[in-house]
Amino acid sequence: MLRNYLKIALRYLSKNKLYSFINIFGLAIGIASFVLIMLYINYEQSYDKFKGSENIYRVYMDYLEGDTFVPGDAMTYNLSGPTLKSEFPEVLDYVRFFYFEKMTFQLGDRIFEQPLGSLADPSYFDIFNYPLLKGEKEKVLSQPYSIVLSKSFAQKLFGNENPLQKTISAFRDGEEAVLTVTGVMADIPKTTHYRNTFLISYETEKTWTDWGPKAHELNWNANNYYTFIKLDPITNADVLRQKIIESDIEEDTEEQHNIEPIEDIHLYSNKPYEVSANGSITRVKFLMAIAFIILILSWLNYVNLSVTKSMERAKETGIRKVSGAQKSQLIIQSLFESILLNLVAIMLSLLLVAIVLPLYNGITGKGLNLQLGSLSAFLPYFLFILFGMVAAGLYPALLLSSYSPIKALKGKIQTSSQGLAIRKGLIVTQFLATIVLLIGTIVVTKQISFLESQPIGTDINQVIALKGEVVTTKSDSLLINEYKVLEEELKKLPFVEKIAIAQSYPGDSFDNLSSSRGILLPNGTKEDDKLFYTYHVQPDYFDLVDIEFLAGGTFLPSSNFDGKQVVVNETFLKNMGISSYDEILNKTVGFWGENEWRVTGVIKDYYHFGLKSPLLPMVIRYERDVNNILIKLDASAASVTGFESSITQIKSEWTKIFPKSTFNYTFLDQKFEAQYQEDKSFGAAFQVFTLLAILIAAMGLFGLTSYTVVQRKKEIGIRKVNGATIPQVLTLLNKDFVKWIGVAFIIAIPISWFAMNQWLQGFAYRTALSWWVFALAGISALLIALLTVSWQSFNAAVANPVESLRDE
Repeated sequence: MLRNYLKIALRYLSKNKLYSFINIFGLAIGIASFVLIMLYINYEQSYDKFKGSENIYRVYMDYLEGDTFVPGDAMTYNLSGPTLKSEFPEVLDYVRFFYFEKMTFQLGDRIFEQPLGSLADPSYFDIFNYPLLKGEKEKVLSQPYSIVLSKSFAQKLFGNENPLQKTISAFRDGEEAVLTVTGVMADIPKTTHYRNTFLISYETEKTWTDWGPKAHELNWNANNYYTFIKLDPITNADVLRQKIIESDIEEDTEEQHNIEPIEDIHLYSNKPYEVSANGSITRVKFLMAIAFIILILSWLNYVNLSVTKSMERAKETGIRKVSGAQKSQLIIQSLFESILLNLVAIMLSLLLVAIVLPLYNGITGKGLNLQLGSLSAFLPYFLFILFGMVAAGLYPALLLSSYSPIKALKGKIQTSSQGLAIRKGLIVTQFLATIVLLIGTIVVTKQISFLESQPIGTDINQVIALKGEVVTTKSDSLLINEYKVLEEELKKLPFVEKIAIAQSYPGDSFDNLSSSRGILLPNGTKEDDKLFYTYHVQPDYFDLVDIEFLAGGTFLPSSNFDGKQVVVNETFLKNMGISSYDEILNKTVGFWGENEWRVTGVIKDYYHFGLKSPLLPMVIRYERDVNNILIKLDASAASVTGFESSITQIKSEWTKIFPKSTFNYTFLDQKFEAQYQEDKSFGAAFQVFTLLAILIAAMGLFGLTSYTVVQRKKEIGIRKVNGATIPQVLTLLNKDFVKWIGVAFIIAIPISWFAMNQWLQGFAYRTALSWWVFALAGISALLIALLTVSWQSFNAAVANPVESLRDE
């Protein structure tokens, strides 16, 4: 029997090639889109999942704003971990990290930088269940000047040699430390928010710094550490969280400790000083919704086309019934055809996924792959697809098996009002989804354009930040003098317009900013709960990046306050309740225990981190220390070859003065734009999958148009015989579709407004949900529908009425 079903199904599908192609292609696109999106979602949801990760929590700080505590900082104090372990029995252990975005190493004559490392407590391997390939877990980080290397870093340094007990020099702030390799760990998975390629024992910090040993005694002074705790598995984390919040272990009424699951950090956390750029649960939810919308649209498309063909198969069904076929057999036959068609579509969809996956990885910026391991996570989704296959095939099967054999053989099968209502509902649903996705695409594109086009209050075009680690034993004063020599040599280059030195710059990470609370204002008021951010620069910085002064000016090197001058921004004044420049200009403020920082100027607000983050209250200090050398290039360098030549000459000057060093540079505008990369990738994915949804919806509309034309074939013939014109017939056939799209548009407006408003809440500054966005989406959907149906409507309108009335 199954063989007979298969033979009939193959014969029918091969005979109706256009029907089969449209159905298989539509389902394949839907399933492929679903698989691609779910690969991305599974990747995002797999962050920080390892054995025991459900018991690992990150400690972070809440700060008081007004009367409410809000998440304020992903970093904590070096005393946070030890105190939580001693105060709360639910905390079994802790590990602290002092993070290095990159570090300079020297091995023999080789000097190079290695990204992503940390100082870490010995408990690291007890808390993070990542394999230690060489060394003893209890000892590898127990002694000062010990280092554990990742497998790939160890291979980079020592090849296939055994690295244990070999030494390597590391440099931080001009200080050298000779480290002994005590272990090799497996490479940390990319799906980890905190990745390390090397770990240096925490004890090393106590002596390896120019700050002095006392700076690293346990205290509540500097929150520069990431702290993770391991909880007893029977702990109620919510109860413990409340206990920690209420405990005030840091003895400061303006801040409190809090905890969050490590598994939630990547998608749910977006705090200052995050160790890496996290994902977004909002993006994941939107893409998941799109995945299911596209898949369901493909099934609706299949139903529409199957119902269309069922009218043509009415006589076949009548003959089968007269020949003794049971209703159940007809249903099984129809379902068999549906499942066969879906299986072909699934195989084609997997082929499509394999072909487009490299391009998709380029759009998302992820390293997704289609392997058995990733496919095993899809089992629940494949079950959902299987259920959808059966459900999509069931309605056409029941409809086909319900036809009266007498009416079918006489060609008098008519659609029921209930059946017509269902099909109208299907097309409304398809275009409801299409219009919502169109609105979403327009809003996402509009928001990204808004972020990129808004003035940021500074000019960072053709500015590069030059930085490197100088491997030297020279004193700080000698090193600063050599940087001065470098500045003078760089100024002689014809393409160099301006030079300045700054610790941070617009588009830089939070790592180079310090956050602080507690400031003494000129009027004698002390604001203990007002947060501000600070970094240091040298006087030419403001001119180089074109930050406007509203009052006063840059630092004065000859001032009596040579080393204690600051510039503040507008937001700082607002936050501190200062209404007039005269209240602060040329007066002193006090912070960090120093009461004589003279305010030389007030600058106009600029966006240090772009429009995704709110404006920050800034206190910019004058320091002689050398960090980034900012170089403004003139117009002659404004080309790819010009930039390449300029960088080559700059590197040459750097190497002459610092032969033993690393050399790094970054373009400020490129780094600033990089913060929008995730949103751009999301927008590109949104656009691609919206186009696919439109294609599938158009196929569904094509099927329903075919069905309508078949149903009204004789009516059209009669109207034409009675003098109906082609425009009148086109209007007759198209007006219902226009009406249905109008209904879909009305329903889509509140749904899309709510959804996109939720997405926009993730931005501190956002575009408006303008009325024309909705109008444009509605008009676009209408045009797509009219273009889809007009071809078939026109063919029906120009057809010879004799053909349709021949059997009357």
